Amino acid sequence: MVDNRQNTNVTMRTPRARVKGLGASGHGAGHWWLQRLTAASNAPLMIAFVVIVALMANRSYPEAIALMSHPAVALILILAVISVTLHMRIGMQVVIEDYVHHKGLKLTAFFANNFYAVIVAVACLYAILRVSLGKLV
Repeated sequence: MVDNRQNTNVTMRTPRARVKGLGASGHGAGHWWLQRLTAASNAPLMIAFVVIVALMANRSYPEAIALMSHPAVALILILAVISVTLHMRIGMQVVIEDYVHHKGLKLTAFFANNFYAVIVAVACLYAILRVSLGKLV
């Protein structure tokens, strides 16, 4: 038998599919890369989050609000919320794609997943912005 792995002329993909670079799912590797990007960004953002929470320990309420009102702290928390909720949504979407086979249930699960991720992100961002802008004193 001939080994054709190095021969790119022997393929079942059409020339158009090779040019577009899309996989079998039809949407390419965008979700895969975004999942890896958010995972990589979550590591330093979660370390910063733990440091911020540790700095707020044993502080009075006005001091904690003052710490949260600092623009760098608010920016770190906003980036963390966006990265974590996006990572969560994509990860759950992969689980749904792999293990839910009924079309109606899959569509409902996708909707619920997106809805939950948006609600969590909006609630967290609202709280961070409200505290950081000094309206919650």
